[in-house]
Amino acid sequence: MKSSEERKEILQKQPDEALAKKLGVVAWIVTALVLLLVGMMRSPYKIPLPEGWSMAFLPPIHAAINTLVSLCLVGAVISVKQGKINVHQNFILAAMALSVLFLLGYVAYHFTTVETRYGGEGVMRAVYFILLITHIIAAGVSLPLILLTFINAWTNRFDAHRRMARWVFPIWLYVAVTGPICYLMLRPYYP
Repeated sequence: MKSSEERKEILQKQPDEALAKKLGVVAWIVTALVLLLVGMMRSPYKIPLPEGWSMAFLPPIHAAINTLVSLCLVGAVISVKQGKINVHQNFILAAMALSVLFLLGYVAYHFTTVETRYGGEGVMRAVYFILLITHIIAAGVSLPLILLTFINAWTNRFDAHRRMARWVFPIWLYVAVTGPICYLMLRPYYP
């Protein structure tokens, strides 16, 4: 199907306001649970792993996953601008699946492994902490926005989806790009 026909067909679907409202509640519950879980990871108490086990292999995987998320997001924007809605949907679904995979690995790592501290000094220390703090804030803010933007598309509320996506895309992309940058800056200090 040509992209203009595909776009027209998809945009003609009727919005499902009732489903959007229910899923919106679920999005806020999921957000609260994830933020609570992430807050609990900051505890000094760690879940002990069996002898010889380590989650030390995860940080470079987290960085790779976030890099793939950023590529999916750029692909999603390019495809939607070309009117390739199904390609756009596939990129977004991939970005969301990768983000869930990242979150699971991130939680597993931080619940079992002592936090690595940045050891740099001077300007680079300031740059690292500015990137890290803005990354963390943007990640927390973007989670419900990503879910709500997705719900708007899923329930055929395309005007609301487009309005939100204009703001959510750069925040999500910032999170996906700054995560690997923070990892690369922290990498020399991993045990």
